[in-house]
Amino acid sequence: MKYTSKNLDNQSTLQTQQVPSATTDRMLMRLKTQGAASTATLAQELDITAEAARLQVQKLLAEGLIMGSAQAPSGAGRPRQHWELSEAGYARFPDAHKELTVQLIGSIRTLFGEQGMDKLIAQRENEMRGHYLQACAGLSSLKSRVERLAGLRNAEGYMARVEKQGKDWLLIEDHCPICAAARSCQGFCRSELDLFREVLGSEATVEREDHLLSGARRCVYRVSKSA
Repeated sequence: MKYTSKNLDNQSTLQTQQVPSATTDRMLMRLKTQGAASTATLAQELDITAEAARLQVQKLLAEGLIMGSAQAPSGAGRPRQHWELSEAGYARFPDAHKELTVQLIGSIRTLFGEQGMDKLIAQRENEMRGHYLQACAGLSSLKSRVERLAGLRNAEGYMARVEKQGKDWLLIEDHCPICAAARSCQGFCRSELDLFREVLGSEATVEREDHLLSGARRCVYRVSKSA
C-alpha cells in the first residue's frame, strides 16, 4: 500500500484517538487493583506526563468514574487529593449477567424457599470443590496450592493474585464477577471461604480480612500455616 500524506495524517489521527482510551483503561485498572492514588503517583506508575495524568483525571471525574478524597498531609502544606473508583467506575468491570442473576435468585427463593437456595449453593460448591481439588492434586507445599488456587480464581474473573506477607500469604481478589449474586445471597461468600479452607488443607489457616460486601474495595484472604 502506498502511503500519502493524507494516509499518514489519518493514521496519526487514529493513533491520537486511541491513546487516551488506552490510558483511561490503564488508569481505571490501576485504581481498581491498587486503590486510591494521587495524580502524581498515577503519572509515575503509568509512565505518562503529569499534564497527561491531570487531563485523564479530569476526564474521569467529568464522566463520574472516579471521586476524590483529601489525604492528611505528611508535613506542612495542604492535604493532597487522592482518586479512587466511584460506583460507576466499579461498574466498568463487568458483573457477569448481573440483572438476570438477581432475578433468578429471587425466583428460586419464591419457588423453593431458603432450603432451595441452600441446595443451589451446595451444588455450586460441590462442582467447584471437584475442580479445585483435581487442579491442586499432587501439590505438596502450601505455597504451591495457594498459587494454584489464585490461578484458578483469576481464570474465573476474580483478578486474583498472591502476595507474601511475612510468614503468611495474601490471596487477593481485586474483582468479583458474581458480586450481584453475592449481594442477593451472602451464602455464596460463606461457601467460598469454606471451600478455600478445604482445598488448602488442614495445614492452612484461612481467614477473610477484607470483604467487598462489607465496604472494602476487594476481598483479601490471609493464609497461614496451622500451628
